[in-house]
Amino acid sequence: MDRLQQDDPPLIGPFTTLARLDAESAERTVPDRRYLARSADGERTVLVGCPRVGADPSRWALEAEGARRLALPGLLTVTEVGGTAGFPWYTAPYTPMLPLPTVLAAYGGPLPEDVVRGLGAVLAQTLTAAHAQGVVHGGLSPAAVLVTPGGPLLSCFGAVRAAAPAGVARAGLPGLDPGCLAPEEASGAAPPGPLGDLFALGSVLAFASTGHTVPERSELPPGLREAVARCLARDPADRPRSAAELLSLLNAPARVPDPRLPSSPAPTPAPAPPAPMPGRVVAALAAQSAWLLAAELPTTREPFTTPSPQKVH
Repeated sequence: MDRLQQDDPPLIGPFTTLARLDAESAERTVPDRRYLARSADGERTVLVGCPRVGADPSRWALEAEGARRLALPGLLTVTEVGGTAGFPWYTAPYTPMLPLPTVLAAYGGPLPEDVVRGLGAVLAQTLTAAHAQGVVHGGLSPAAVLVTPGGPLLSCFGAVRAAAPAGVARAGLPGLDPGCLAPEEASGAAPPGPLGDLFALGSVLAFASTGHTVPERSELPPGLREAVARCLARDPADRPRSAAELLSLLNAPARVPDPRLPSSPAPTPAPAPPAPMPGRVVAALAAQSAWLLAAELPTTREPFTTPSPQKVH
């Protein structure tokens, strides 16, 4: 969470902006401008998003409306879409939330392996449900993952597609994290698809494990190395065939083969509950909530006018 800058809108629809959700260093990889805001009567605190400068507002509004109509577990709930043709916006209910890059900053570095595994399992479940409905995220990145007390939520569904016309190379487009772009999508050879989402999820897990999205295989934790490396395969045919298959890889316990026993396929494990967030991350979520509770709406200022010249007697 960052303080507002001079070029940030003081009002978005009926909401007064209080703070930026994203740190300035991460803004280039977020397809929305995201703010924590409050209604004029002080009754509602929300996350409110609007298009990046230079985005096509009409296409962005269509994608925001599409996200509002989605009802998927693990997806940030968009409750309303409003604004004008030139300046649309959406809102989502506020709960303490930190983008994944902020989580690593609060923790002081890459997250423990069991925490990353739990994050990955929840996000893979969300993608499984989305892909089953024919919905592709198209812009999954660390900034699109919001960590909340109830678990991770995927945000920015469809917003990236508003910045990436069909058939155009996506590398270098604002709002897209270059480390999370599958090669076939970066070049424009293929449109966003489920296998591109899996590549991006692998990049997100690599980021959570190492602090960057393009790691060497040896940098990855041993227990996650196979799953993440397969997601990051340049050839889509070498990636997991589906998010459900990736979920099985993440839920599978690390096994040390016993040479005395005949090999046999491992049973598919039941999903394990995600590991709790480290204390420093929980403290950062609590600090955000406390700051917002104490934040007051800016005082309305009288418009500046040039003082009338006084007579000199």
